[in-house]
Amino acid sequence: MAAVTLAGCSGYQPAPRAFHEAVIQPYRLDAGDRVRITVFEQDGLTGTYTVDQAGYIAFPLVGAVAARGRTLQDLEGGIAGSLRQGYLRDPDVSIEVDRYRSFFIMGEVGQAGQYSYVAGMTVQNAIAIAGGFSTRANQRNVDITRKINGKIMTGRVSISDPILAGDTIYIRERLF
Repeated sequence: MAAVTLAGCSGYQPAPRAFHEAVIQPYRLDAGDRVRITVFEQDGLTGTYTVDQAGYIAFPLVGAVAARGRTLQDLEGGIAGSLRQGYLRDPDVSIEVDRYRSFFIMGEVGQAGQYSYVAGMTVQNAIAIAGGFSTRANQRNVDITRKINGKIMTGRVSISDPILAGDTIYIRERLF
């Protein structure tokens, strides 16, 4: 009996400290995010742009702009700087997230799959969107795989913990 219990715990890995720190950090863009870029008094440059799989935004006049891993403020400064180099004298650029990249949920839920992320979402919200727990689900905690500073990390968290865009949530089966 003890061997069965220990075997079930062998994959246990508490969430690394970086998991909790990532939630309070400024949002970093990645592939699949869609942003609304506004250049004041420049209707031809103002629009909605998607971060492609390579991590770039195709922006008029300046071409491909690296967006992966950058904060909104950092990207604003980068685009404004590029526009200053021969295009506009003093560009006023603002950026907001129009649509976040999806999160994924697998395991013991009603409908596993890919879903739209909404800022401030918790694991429990994500489970509800995916049709709730199955009858065999472990309802205490879940495993989340998250990209933090370019590294893929997995950790176990409570269902009340927040999630981030791009997270993969795995709901395990309970032992008894």
